[in-house]
Order: sequence, then structure tokens, then C-alpha cells
Amino acid sequence: MFNRIAPTLLAATAGMAIATSAQAQTTADGASEQLDSGNAPIIVTARRQEETLADVPASITVFTSDQLETQNIRRAEDFIGLTPGVTIVTNTAEAGDSQINIRGINGTRDAESSVALVVDGILRTNTAALNQDQGTLRQVEILKGPQGALYGRNAAAGAIVITTVRPSDVLEGSVRGSYGSENTWQANGYIAGPLSDGIGFVLSGDYRSTDGFYENLFLNNRNIVDDQEVWNVNGRLLAELGPDTELDFKIRYGELRGASINFNAAFHLPNFAGANPAFFEDVDDHEFRYYSNIRPTNSQDTLEASIKLEHDFGDIQLTAWALYSNIDNALTADGTSADFARYISAAFALPNIISADSTAASNACFASTAALTGFPVNQPGFIGQTPIPFIFAPATGSTFGPYSPTTCDGTQYQIRNQEDISVEIRLSSDTGPVSWQLGAYYLHIDRQVGVSLGADLGQGITRELYNPPGSSNPTSQLFSDDFSTDVFAAFGSVEADVTDRLTLGAAVRYDVEDRSVRNLVPNVLDPITGGPINPGQAFGPIQPQDASFDQIQPRLSLNYALTDEINFYATWGIGFKSGGFNNQGSAAIVDQNFNQFLGTNILIEDQFNRERSSAFEVGLRGSSGPWTFDLAGYYTEIDDMQFFEFFVGPFGLLRVVSNIDEVEVMGVEFNTNVEILPGWDVFGSFNWTDSEIKANSSRPSTVGNESPYTPDYTINIGSQIIAPIHRDFDILVRGDYRIVGPTWFHTVQDQITPTLFSGLLPGSALGLPAFVGDADNSATQRNSYSVFDFRAGFQNDRWRLMFFAENLFDTRYPAEVIPAIEFGGSFISPGPRRVIGVEAGFNF
Repeated sequence: MFNRIAPTLLAATAGMAIATSAQAQTTADGASEQLDSGNAPIIVTARRQEETLADVPASITVFTSDQLETQNIRRAEDFIGLTPGVTIVTNTAEAGDSQINIRGINGTRDAESSVALVVDGILRTNTAALNQDQGTLRQVEILKGPQGALYGRNAAAGAIVITTVRPSDVLEGSVRGSYGSENTWQANGYIAGPLSDGIGFVLSGDYRSTDGFYENLFLNNRNIVDDQEVWNVNGRLLAELGPDTELDFKIRYGELRGASINFNAAFHLPNFAGANPAFFEDVDDHEFRYYSNIRPTNSQDTLEASIKLEHDFGDIQLTAWALYSNIDNALTADGTSADFARYISAAFALPNIISADSTAASNACFASTAALTGFPVNQPGFIGQTPIPFIFAPATGSTFGPYSPTTCDGTQYQIRNQEDISVEIRLSSDTGPVSWQLGAYYLHIDRQVGVSLGADLGQGITRELYNPPGSSNPTSQLFSDDFSTDVFAAFGSVEADVTDRLTLGAAVRYDVEDRSVRNLVPNVLDPITGGPINPGQAFGPIQPQDASFDQIQPRLSLNYALTDEINFYATWGIGFKSGGFNNQGSAAIVDQNFNQFLGTNILIEDQFNRERSSAFEVGLRGSSGPWTFDLAGYYTEIDDMQFFEFFVGPFGLLRVVSNIDEVEVMGVEFNTNVEILPGWDVFGSFNWTDSEIKANSSRPSTVGNESPYTPDYTINIGSQIIAPIHRDFDILVRGDYRIVGPTWFHTVQDQITPTLFSGLLPGSALGLPAFVGDADNSATQRNSYSVFDFRAGFQNDRWRLMFFAENLFDTRYPAEVIPAIEFGGSFISPGPRRVIGVEAGFNF
């Protein structure tokens, strides 16, 4: 039904445009001219210099100030949904957890980003900032392909370049607010202008809150599953220190409070499906229900300050800047350990693990299970009379699934705090037929990452990484490490107009990244199981580690004007993402619980390798009257692609980064826009990506599979009308239809694999052979889905009133699937559902 209605609405948009076209062609209204700026060349700064979009030898998507205003774009997730070949996963686990995929290269959770974020000429370094509000936007540029020669580390997939509002000589500003379904409020505004001769200011702020789409069925149907409240304030001061010198100071503070770990689980055990079909569930078919006994929380506090100096020496310009950033993330949530009996170890009466804490945890688990027997958890789960796994007690046992309403899951508390300071100095010249840049860069990062699992004694979570035995939330497993990074880089580029039609460019950057890690876990025993509180401590304290990663990142480009309106370009470049360290002890957990127990061949190291990519692209960009287009083809080889893995077992949960030895990606992309009549635009884009894993020592059986998190294709189709209906007002109608192709989220794909159940079943009360517990991972692929957004309303140069509908037809799809291969299931998070509302704004 959706596929029939969406094109109908687009056609209706077209019909309205035809009906108003005569008036649009003859009007000379000033408001209309301001809102529809026409065909003036778009100026971009993605390559650290001002140039027209047509002159950029790369794939680039640009959102101008008019487009940002019209579409109410505020954050990365807003404009990424309108960009071909680019997808984002955000707000599934926590607010600072965003992964952007551009043409098969994905930003890896718990590693560095693959996309550089540049705001007002300053490179941001913390991945937690990727989906934050960055102030009042004036232009957004998404540059695809490796940009390491320009931006260095973490630009292997591309760069997002954001420009925010600058003060002018007159006082100006705007306010905008909206209200939508699920009690969703948004407001933002700014004021800017002169303070004195040569000094201007910008002050802006934003606020957003929502109850979310889901309720916790156990905790009184409260909206505490995906609720969120966010606010930010931004200040900017620009001072002309002389006719050729400008100083730009910015400061930003923000807070976020909300929920975390917005996941359910789906099992992929086909041999159990005869007893209950829900044991073999496709991730697209899951009905999301939440009932954890722990209220999931997420907090993020951000403080950033920067200063930039620009001086014009005439033929040479100097740019120097410094950035300080401090972003703290923390979350609390229910655990995942109930089905592996971690917190009922005392019930087995083993002398080495009986303690006051293990007894208390076991008693709490048995009591809460008995009290909740029959509570309707998601199928195939069920709460029996006891918490003993049903394969060992078929008559009275339970299958909880993760995040159950009992205390048997335990608790989790996680932190990811990062403080960094970076500086850059650059000389450049763009006079005459030759332009060049030369510069140096330094970055220091202090990052602390901790994951603490605790016994749930029914007294909530204590927000400390380590809680000693005898406390109300004693720690049962702990990963806690302090990471330190120093980055040194030098870079340069040159571009020459060889003829009036041919431009050649070359750039190179050399990065050296020194990293170290220091383990912060105390050398104590787990009071629940009796073993080390971190498995890496089995042979004593975990020792500090250090490593150095370096990479030369060259880039070559060619731009040739085939005609006055059509350009051909070709580029080749190297991308680089530094290696690093997992939480120390990760390798020991994987080896003990899977390789030794199941006979698997999973290679996880406490240190993961750097990622290096080599990309080649050719393309055409041009226009013919009201028609603009660009066409590109690309080929990329990625060595040691970094990939996030999630493991679940009797140890609790484990997040690690592994390496895929070699991945090959190729594809084609097409964008077009046609102005059918003045004020009426029809636009579309298409991206097709073919990817293949060529080698993978981490999981050798996955060779031949696709690159994870990479859709087979994306399609965007839309239409927009801006037409006068009165001498003081225009009508705006816009529809956007996006299709995202089938997507795998793991290197293991259409394969049968052993699980922990394969190892447990032969010795269980069921006495079944091991293969009965094997998983069929074909059910982990997300199928293609489509979303339709619609906006309509009235506007002029000062006022606007809009009706909006996001995901108008309420398409249900998983935003993210995290297969836990050896668990025999996937953790899945739902995509945003329908939000309908009204928006009003005023400019002055």
C-alpha cells in the first residue's frame, strides 16, 4: 500500500506545481525571490578553499542555507537520510554512539570514526559529536571518498563540512519551534549582530525532548525506553583585529538525558522452531516489547571551545586554530546474563563460589523468578518457576532472553569519557593559476572506557565502575582502561590550472599516532563466580601497552571541462584509521568461552590493527538549462577494515573491535535535479554498492560475504514546490521518498554456525546432539525498506508555518541489527516511527 500511496503524493505535489506555475512565472515578489535563490553558483569549502561546486573533483552533496531552512535540517541524521550512498546508525545504544557508512566504509563502534567532521574550518575529534546539534547551520557539505590528504586520520570514508551563521553588520536572528506526536518538542533560535566596530557575536541554543515510541511494560508502562531530553547553548565572537586579521572564538555546552540500550533480541535457532516458531525469527518480523526491571539511562555532557586566527599577507594566508573538547558519556541498563545462570552460581553449591554476595544474588534471582512466573516476555522466552535454564530443567526452568523483568540479568554501567586538545597551523595561497597549502597538526586525547557488570540485588544500580563485595550492587565483571593518544601530522597540497579547461592536483599528508593503554581494574576476585573480575587477570595484573601507527596519505585529482557546462573528474587517494586497543582481557574471554568450549576459530586481539583504504573514482558533473546532474563510479580496497563485534555468554557481555583483512568495494552513483517550472523541482539519486570480503583471519569462513553495515543500494526521489499564493506568502510543499536496500550487519551472513547451546545441549537434561543448537544466520539480514517524509505550509522572508510528517506511513524496520553469533541470536533496535506535527518560525 505504501509503495502505491507515496508516488501518488509525489504526483499530487507535481499537480499543485502545475496549477500554480503561471503565477510563479510572472511574479516579481521580493519574498519569493529571496526564498528561491535561483541558479547562482554554489560556493563550497570542503577542500579548505572557496570554489564553485562544479570545480570540485570529487563526489559532494551540498545543502545550502535555503535547503537547510526548508527541510528543518539540524543534525547529521537529518541530512544523511537525503544523501545517496550514506547511512547512519545512531541512538540505538547511547547518544554518543553513531556510525556513518559511506560507500561501504563504516564508522566502527568503540573505534575511531571513518568520517571527518569539520565545523567552521575546525576538525572535531570525538565521534560522540557526529550527531549533535552544531549551532545554526548555514551550509553542509558531504564529501565522499578518502580525504586523508586534507583532514588526516578518520577521513577514510569522507568528510562532513559544516558552516554555521556568522554575525553581520545588523542585528538579526530567528526562533523556531515545533510539536509532534509522542510529546515531541523542538525549539531553536539565534541572535547575531555587531557589538562594536569590527566585533560581532552569535548566541544560539536548541532544545529537544520526546517521550519516545515505546513503553516499559513492567515498570508501569512508563515512557522510559527511548525517551530523551537535550539542550545546547553556543556562543561565537568574531573580531577584526585589523584590515587583514580576524579572530574567531566559539564555545559550546550541552546536556543530554534519556534512555539507552534500546534493544530486543531475536533467536535464530531453526532446530528449536518445531517446539516454538519464535526460536527462528527473522529480524524484520520482530515485534518490539520492553519490560526490564532496570530503568535504562543515558547521560552526555559536552563542553567545547575553539579559537581560530586568520591573517591575509596578500598572496599568502595564515590560518591557525586550537580546539578543546570534553564529552562524557554514561549509561545504565539491565544485563543479559540470565540465560547463562551467572547470578545463580551459589545454587550449585560449589565451595569456591559460595559467598554472601553470590548467595544474595542467587536468592534475589530465584525470588523474582517465582514472583514473575508466567510474565509475558517476548517469545520464545518464558519465565518458569525457577531461573535454571530450561535445557537443564525442562519442567520448571526458564528462557528469559536479555533484559528480563527479573533480577537474574544483573546490571550494567558503562562510561566513555574523552578529553582532547588539538591545534593546526596552515599557510595557503590561491592567487594565480597555482594554489597550494602547507601545514602541521597535533592532537592529544585522554579517553577512559569502562564496562561494569553487577549483581542485581533489587536495590538499583550504583553508578561506579567498581562496587566492592558487600555493597548493594557488587561488581561481578569489569573492563576499565585509560587510553592516551598523541597525533602528529604534516600536510601539503598543490593544484594547477594547466589550461583553461584542465586542472591537476596533488596532496599528501603524513600522520603518526602514538597510543598507550593502562588497565584500571583492581586485582580482585569476582564475588559471584569466584574467578578474576577481569579474565585477563588470570595470570596476574594486566600490564600497560603502547603502539605507534603511521601512514602516508597521498591524493591525486584531475578536473577537465568537457564543455562550458560539463566537467569530468578523476581522483585517487589513500585513507587511514589508526589501530588501537580493546578493553584488556577481551582476547582471553573469547578464547576461553568460544574457541576452547565450542572449537570455533575466532581471532580477537587486545590490540587491533590500523585500517587503510585505497580508492579510485571517476565522474561527470554538469548542467543543461534547468537540469543538473552528476554521475560517479568508484572502486575501493580496504585492508584491515575495523569491525565491531558483540559477544554474550556466561561472562556477561563483551564489546570488541576486530579486523577484516581485505574488503573490496565498487559502485556507481547518480544524482539529478530538474526545475520543471520556476519554483517546482523534481530530484532523485541512486547509489549501488557491491562489496566482498576477500580475506578475514578473524573469521575465515566469512570470505565471499558482503561488507557489514553496507546497503546494496539507496534510492532517493522527491519533489518540492515553492510558489506564491499571495503577494506576502509562498506555499511550500515537499515530499521525500527514500529506499534503503538489503543490509547485513555482520561478517557472518547466510551461514550455519555453532552456538553456546551447541556446547551445552549434549550435557543437558534434553540430551540433544550439538548440531541442534546451531544457528542459521540468514535471518539476520535487514530487508529493504522505504520511508516517506512530507512537509507543507506557508512562508515568507519572516514567517513560516509548516505541517510535517516524518515516516508518514509508519514503516517498521530495524535501525540496527547486532548479531551475537555464538549466542544464536541478534540484538535489534527499532527505527524511528511516524511523527506528525506542526512547526512555526520567525526571522528578524
